[in-house]
Amino acid sequence: MPTIQTISPVDGRVYVERETATANEIEKVLSAAAAAQKTWKNTPVSERMALCSKAVDAFVARKAEIAEEISWQMGRPISQAPGEVAGFEERARHMISIAESALADIKPEAKDGFTRYIKRVPVGVVFVVAPWNFPYLTSVNAIMPALLAGNSVVLKHSAQTPLCAERLKQAFDAAGMPEGVFQYMHLSHSDTEAVIRSPLVNFVAFTGSVPGGEMVERVAAGRFIGVGLELGGKDPAYVRKDANLQQAIETVTDGALFNSGQSCCGIERVYVDRSVYQEFVDGVVTLVKGYKLGRPDDGDTNIGP
Repeated sequence: MPTIQTISPVDGRVYVERETATANEIEKVLSAAAAAQKTWKNTPVSERMALCSKAVDAFVARKAEIAEEISWQMGRPISQAPGEVAGFEERARHMISIAESALADIKPEAKDGFTRYIKRVPVGVVFVVAPWNFPYLTSVNAIMPALLAGNSVVLKHSAQTPLCAERLKQAFDAAGMPEGVFQYMHLSHSDTEAVIRSPLVNFVAFTGSVPGGEMVERVAAGRFIGVGLELGGKDPAYVRKDANLQQAIETVTDGALFNSGQSCCGIERVYVDRSVYQEFVDGVVTLVKGYKLGRPDDGDTNIGP
């Protein structure tokens, strides 16, 4: 059986090894997702909200274990890892709280003799392809609204962070999510393409590299399905001469170096007004000299691999 291996950047050992799904398993998962969605879409929004809320509760209850796994899989300092669990909870609970209003019918201006409305309906099976750099914050952005809107979800997580898919499945199972509504698969690149081509998949939500996004766009072309592509950016910061300089130094540096710089919106260049340029540079140098590069399982480490 083909396998994926997660080589931990902490010590170079194989931290996780999993078999990839077979063609038969892929077909079973997608068929189950399509069948389950027919019932799930008719489940009242309030019930979907309650199940998703229970899943968040189950997920957060294991935050210490989950934070440690994040560090070992992708190298984030353990001191920063719990923040992603908190961010996951914050985003998920916000999306749950607005679900009823966000999914309500839109009523255009009234017209005599007509009842006019725009009804939001689920698309079907949503295939979520998630990256390793913020494995929970990125995936929740697609998973939670898809489920709340009445879609079933199949998650393919990065080969660097496969445990994240498994932990999410465990949380939804603990919440009592109906079978087939939320599933995951460990997939090769070629099998990921095959899933996107499947007529059972109705939407693809991808977060990752520009080449990865190009693959999704190419493979989905001609299928007339929606694709959501959140790709890498080249994000600038601008420091004006009247800025609070100390605040600018701290926030810009954190924006560039947090998560070892491995962020979709990490600051990659800075434009500084000439009048405060040297003071800004000197401040950044002083601040970064206080950072500690080291093993991410050391609580004093600021920057991991």
